[in-house]
Amino acid sequence: MRLFHLTASTIFRRKAWAICAFAVVVLPFVLPLISTATERLSVVQPARIQAAWASVWVCTLLWGLYSAARQGEANSKSGLGEYFLTTGVSATRQWLEIWLAVMIFVIPLAILGTTICLLFAMPADPQERGMWWVMNLQYLTLFSLAIAPLLGLSIALASRFGGIVGFAATLCIAIYGLWGVGYIDRMLKLEPNPILHGIWQISPQYRWADLTQRLYFKSGAIEATRFWQLAAYFAGILAVYCGLSRLCFRVKSLS
Repeated sequence: MRLFHLTASTIFRRKAWAICAFAVVVLPFVLPLISTATERLSVVQPARIQAAWASVWVCTLLWGLYSAARQGEANSKSGLGEYFLTTGVSATRQWLEIWLAVMIFVIPLAILGTTICLLFAMPADPQERGMWWVMNLQYLTLFSLAIAPLLGLSIALASRFGGIVGFAATLCIAIYGLWGVGYIDRMLKLEPNPILHGIWQISPQYRWADLTQRLYFKSGAIEATRFWQLAAYFAGILAVYCGLSRLCFRVKSLS
């Protein structure tokens, strides 16, 4: 696991993760104070929830994907990939170790967001507290399953096509899956279109992993059967992206 330790140490020393952690911890308390939420105390906690998870998503999509792409590009361009290959570390293992090193900095951001929701936005009603724990753990699970394959794909694309391509491509996929497919869905409800329906069916539905509005309105935990269906769906995307990432990943730069 030498490459894992090297990658993790590199990310740690750049300190950008600290800025993200600071944003996730501080913004949920600062933003409601400078907004209209303070005029109605009943919306302070919902505003805190939105700020917490918005910070998690923004930090993950911008810093997380960028950091993954940067590490993938550095591994192929610096000669590290070739060096580790000569020591018996296969390309698959190199990709996996870089992926895990990035994940140990990204997933804690989601854990911080979940902790803030559990500690500082817990419903007052005792009967709702059990539901609140379940809903937050469901959100953490789906978020992790959704973001993990994007990080792996960013590493792989950057190793072959460069960091800018790796970051931009995965960011566009994430944004499309979070918001773009929603627009297609609304268009299909207004006017059925077989082509758009086909595009919608093969599109990654990352919006299903964003439970922020469900937390905001206290809509309750997702039914167990539905939750496991969503988990299986994102696990399937993870499997597909792992295959694509392995095909794209290079230990040696083309240039």
